[in-house]
Amino acid sequence: MSNTVVTNVESKSVLKTARSFASLVKIQHTVFSAPFVALGVALAADGWPTVSVMVFVSLALVAARTAAMAFNRIVDVSYDANNPRTAGRELVTGELSLRQASILTVVSSVLFVVFANALNPLCGILALPTLALILGYSFAKRFTAFSHLVLGVALGVSPGAGWLAVGAPLSATPFLLGAIVVFWVAGFDILYSLADAEFDNEHKLHSIPGALGKHRAIILSRVFHVISFGLMVVLFFQLQLPALALLSIVPTLALFVRQHTLVSANDLSRLDVAFFTVNGWIGFLYCIAVGVVYFAL
Repeated sequence: MSNTVVTNVESKSVLKTARSFASLVKIQHTVFSAPFVALGVALAADGWPTVSVMVFVSLALVAARTAAMAFNRIVDVSYDANNPRTAGRELVTGELSLRQASILTVVSSVLFVVFANALNPLCGILALPTLALILGYSFAKRFTAFSHLVLGVALGVSPGAGWLAVGAPLSATPFLLGAIVVFWVAGFDILYSLADAEFDNEHKLHSIPGALGKHRAIILSRVFHVISFGLMVVLFFQLQLPALALLSIVPTLALFVRQHTLVSANDLSRLDVAFFTVNGWIGFLYCIAVGVVYFAL
């Protein structure tokens, strides 16, 4: 009986720790980059890629994100402790230790390099520079207000990585996909940073809302999203899809517009909906639309 109780307690402890790790790295945020990686792979393969490519690309994506997020939490822990919005994060509350987060970062980084090498030699060569980029983003706010664009670039390399994983020759397509992600991510990251504008200024951290003020930051976010959607349209013509097929991305445009009706400089109460829910659907719906139209015609 006692052994059963001990086993149950241990199982609950393991489950709780696993949930804490998942929360630490915001595993659900994979939805932002995963659709564009999948689209890059599908377009490069001109259809379904091999099972091994699908498996190793998926594993590499998860490993890279895990390493980047865990590292970000480590280097920002002192700021998170002083910010009411982030004071409940796992490293601040002691739910997870810095040692645990460091081990997760190292293990995930090693696995990313291993999975990249398993894809092909070029991906293996580019693994370390890519890792340096996605980990280095964590320091961007210390130096530049354009840290949002740095994050965009860090995520924007993912469609190209998916393209190279297939071994397809380079074309304009992966660069367009990457540029779409850069401006999309930078735009919604500016919006998300609105909540920390005052905190950033007080602690000498750089952000567009802190540097330009909330009203101008929202305008720049809209500009970035106009650019991103414009590039989405350009990609349709680059893929030689019929103009009528652009109707398939009307829902994506509607979501871009909806995102900016949810947030204002004076009302951030729906910021989480704009950031998490709306942006999760933007990438998914756009990539599904392009994939369906491209492979159906």
